[in-house]
Amino acid sequence: MKQISTGSPFEKTMGYSRAIVKGGWCFVSGVTGYDYATMKMPDDIADQGRNCFATIEAVLVEAGFEMADIVRVQYTVTQSDLVEALVPVLGDALGKIRPAATMVIAGLIRPEMKVEIEVTAFKG
Repeated sequence: MKQISTGSPFEKTMGYSRAIVKGGWCFVSGVTGYDYATMKMPDDIADQGRNCFATIEAVLVEAGFEMADIVRVQYTVTQSDLVEALVPVLGDALGKIRPAATMVIAGLIRPEMKVEIEVTAFKG
């Protein structure tokens, strides 16, 4: 088993890894729209979504995977009226891959967070 970290302060304080690689699987924890280099969060949900996918792609590459290996995705969006602005970002990132997907409307742990994206990748 291999643990991957992005250095986010949340990983240490909350006791989790950004991703876990086990066998042919990579389980990526839910990623929010922070730019982890600056720890800044854009206000726009589309920008948050793009940041999520940039983090996810970097984590997958570090783990020896690529975006095309994603087989499952879960989106958590804080308000249903934000989904329309997010959809083009989702299509750009995963439209050719088309993993199994679930979208949930629910609250997130900080008010600036509008979307959280979790993926599972497999190669084998």
